Amino acid sequence: MTHSLKVTLQASAVLLASVFTTACNRADDPGLEYAPEMYASLPYEPLKQEQSNKINPMGLNMRVPAIGTVPRGKANYYTHIAKDDIATAETSLRNPYSYTKDALEEGKTLYVRNCQHCHGESGAGDGPVGAKFKGVPNYSVGTYKTMNDGHIYHVIQWGKGRMMPHGSQVNPQERWKIAMYVRMLQQGKGPDGMTDFLKASGVANASVADSSQTTDSQTQAPVQEAQADKASQTPGAGDKARNGTAL
Repeated sequence: MTHSLKVTLQASAVLLASVFTTACNRADDPGLEYAPEMYASLPYEPLKQEQSNKINPMGLNMRVPAIGTVPRGKANYYTHIAKDDIATAETSLRNPYSYTKDALEEGKTLYVRNCQHCHGESGAGDGPVGAKFKGVPNYSVGTYKTMNDGHIYHVIQWGKGRMMPHGSQVNPQERWKIAMYVRMLQQGKGPDGMTDFLKASGVANASVADSSQTTDSQTQAPVQEAQADKASQTPGAGDKARNGTAL
């Protein structure tokens, strides 16, 4: 090995070692920056925390919303009824939607997607999950047969017992339609009782073609509305000012 090559390798090793030593000094140090104000804003930014904020509490740029603040367009998500106060929900919440064939069919589709795995196809509490864990009620017996729309809506939103809240999964409009379908299942006739339920409710043109069908028997494609490939027409919002207001 020539003297010049040896010197070059030694110099390279020293340079490399100095680079590694500098890089490991501080993990959060980006090194030399040109015009750092372009990266680290001098004014406080709500979604970025560069240094302690000397004005806001806790030194944070982000502020906690004022007590009682409701996000824009979400007023109807808040009924101001405590999650354990089902009695108030029963007497205060009113279903703003009419019982129609379309509403019940959409409620059925939503029920199949969100509820049937526990409560079963006919609402007897015999779904695959309900059969395993037990304790899932039968809608058509005892006091469960008399639950009104407000009661069902409130339980969907907040949960009850071992049932977890579903308020983040279905918007207010969808909760009311699921509640309608559950009211139909309270008759104890399962999905096939939809026609009789609509006739008893005085709905004209109440006939339903194969009310238990959720997929096409030939193509296995989804039928009816609000299927897995169809988003809600009002995602996350429901219908404005019609989603059940506490009186």
